[in-house]
Amino acid sequence: MSEFALIEHKKAEKVIEILENKYRNVKYYLNFDGPLQLLVAAILSAQTKDTVVNELTPELFKKYKTVEDFSGADPVSLLNYVKKVSFAESKVNHIINCCKIINKKYNGKIPNDMENLLSLPGIGRKTANTILINAFGIVEGIPVDTWVIKLSYRIGLSKSKKPDEIENDLKEIVAKKYWKNFAYVLKEHGHQICQSIKPECEICPINELCPKNGVN
Repeated sequence: MSEFALIEHKKAEKVIEILENKYRNVKYYLNFDGPLQLLVAAILSAQTKDTVVNELTPELFKKYKTVEDFSGADPVSLLNYVKKVSFAESKVNHIINCCKIINKKYNGKIPNDMENLLSLPGIGRKTANTILINAFGIVEGIPVDTWVIKLSYRIGLSKSKKPDEIENDLKEIVAKKYWKNFAYVLKEHGHQICQSIKPECEICPINELCPKNGVN
């Protein structure tokens, strides 16, 4: 396996442009209606397929409609709605405690700034960015999930495996107009072409530009 190769800045800009054009219609992948539903769905989605979350949230959101509903929920009852997700018990506790804090400290309204979102249990920077972008239209960063970590390294946009460092690297090289959807563009590219085990480099639109870090 070859050593890591950082892609040249001009090539990186071209790669980003190609991918943004190819997946220009891609959108955020969790179904939600409003900031509260997004916060809950995003917490549930950690290390869980979005299809699993989207399957269970319709019934969940029929039962629990408000911050008060979640903050006063019986953990066992709530767990019955979300038991298919990974680390379900921990996520149930995060959701209930989040909503207790939101109810008490923010008058039942989901915070719309990074600092206050990060103060909530179960909310990391990826989830905070996701909420800001998709619930409030506030774009100040790029959500870094598993696909962003994997493809940022493979394409040569960042040599780090740490989400915060990757985000900083991407913000340096990705035009801000693309920040809103860039994570979802990379995820779609991973699903369609740049797969984990066997990427289909021969049909990839950035084949000639990509250093293919970590690809045998």
